[in-house]
Amino acid sequence: MTPELVQRSITGIFLIVIAALELWLGGNALWALATIVGLLMMGEWAGLTQGQEHRRFAQYAMCVPLALLSPIAAGPSVVVAIGFLGVFLVLRLGTRNLWLASGAIYVGLPITALLWLRMQEDGLLLAFWALSLVWATDIGAYFAGRSFGGPKVAPKISPNKTWSGLLGGMAGAFVLGWVLVSYTTLPTHLALASPALALIAQAGDFFESWMKRRAGVKDSGALIPGHGGVLDRLDGVVTALPVAALLIWFWA
Repeated sequence: MTPELVQRSITGIFLIVIAALELWLGGNALWALATIVGLLMMGEWAGLTQGQEHRRFAQYAMCVPLALLSPIAAGPSVVVAIGFLGVFLVLRLGTRNLWLASGAIYVGLPITALLWLRMQEDGLLLAFWALSLVWATDIGAYFAGRSFGGPKVAPKISPNKTWSGLLGGMAGAFVLGWVLVSYTTLPTHLALASPALALIAQAGDFFESWMKRRAGVKDSGALIPGHGGVLDRLDGVVTALPVAALLIWFWA
């Protein structure tokens, strides 16, 4: 095992433990962590979209809808959705940077989805499923890609991503889904949807890789040892969580 893999593994396990603890606590504890993470994500997004000079302005603007997500305030609601839309418009008009303004949606959607999932009946299980399938996807993709290699999916965007890794990530999510079905009350149809969500999570990975290439940087940040920035660690979560919430909303 290489030193890089050891560092990535230790950091990854630590982050999973923290996320699982916050999910278990729920309420204001989860909201506080999600808010901090959201502000960090918005700061890194500003760097990727050539909006660094407006970074603080963007983070301050995001504080309003993030505050409304507090369990003691409005919680996930139409008001919050209007708040994020308002941030988008303020940033678009105030900075004339469409990409920077889009961060309000890019950051706001997954945070809203996570808090909404946690508030549902069996919310702890549903939120854990939505997050852990992304973890399983990352693990499956990493080891399948390293073990089998093969043709690249999109070498100009992410030269290390292979088709074997893509399939390995979907397989990892599928196994995770069936383990949860076998030992918890997770509905079977959600387990069956896990590979599709794994594909969506990996699409988020490719999108962020494209954003980094567009910005000419290797990582979105340097906050997390062995992983880069917060966006680097959560690129799959950003796309998978909103879709998971939609599935549960439609199939409830």
